[in-house]
Amino acid sequence: MIEVKNLYKRYDDNFVLNDVSVKFEQGKCNLIIGRSGSGKTVLLKSIVGLIETDEGEIWYDDQKFSHLDAVSKQNIRKEMGMLFQGAALFDSLTVEENVLFPLDMFTSYSRGEKLDRVNFCLEKVKVSKTNKLYPAELSGGMKKRVAIARAMALNPRYLFCDEPNSGLDPETGIVIDNLIKEITEEFNMTTIINSHDMNSVLEIGDKVVFIYKGCKCWEGTRKDILKTDNEALNNFVFATRLARQIKS
Repeated sequence: MIEVKNLYKRYDDNFVLNDVSVKFEQGKCNLIIGRSGSGKTVLLKSIVGLIETDEGEIWYDDQKFSHLDAVSKQNIRKEMGMLFQGAALFDSLTVEENVLFPLDMFTSYSRGEKLDRVNFCLEKVKVSKTNKLYPAELSGGMKKRVAIARAMALNPRYLFCDEPNSGLDPETGIVIDNLIKEITEEFNMTTIINSHDMNSVLEIGDKVVFIYKGCKCWEGTRKDILKTDNEALNNFVFATRLARQIKS
């Protein structure tokens, strides 16, 4: 479980996060949604320690991450998997080398053990036998699968995904969503997904947190979101689904 308590982040006199408190549940897909500029990206970056908040606490299970020293934070980061927007694979490395990268950085496994782990992860995301291909030889959906394999490489307890469906068609996006949900449940990870895609919310939103003007404006499940009377959330849902229909 990851919990944030009373987070504040200001830029000059502007509150980007204003007293945000929320628990993200283990074994569940926790989605942070909101308009551009709402504060959801700042919240995600604060949770992983890329942004220092002005006030508040961030807990990883029983450890107060926001108050740890650099070495202790690094130990927790070894238990994090990251799926970046656009996959962010290294273009000059093969698929195998991309997935090997965190294993080379953070483990002392033998070469054979590392390759076994690479092949396990690639098979788990259904892109086995792509080891020697380069990112330029992959489709958008396959790149995301490889990025998920890389995020899984260290067998993380916590998985963070920033707009995992960015640049994908709706059908491929649903496949990626279901893959993330599958590995979240299988490995009992605490998964936090930053998204504005209502398809993702309705497919895999075990818990949904709506950020509006820097505040936590609503939280619930994907079932709850369709019957809420929260005006700001309803406006967001309608606008997002309309934009998706226009693009399609």
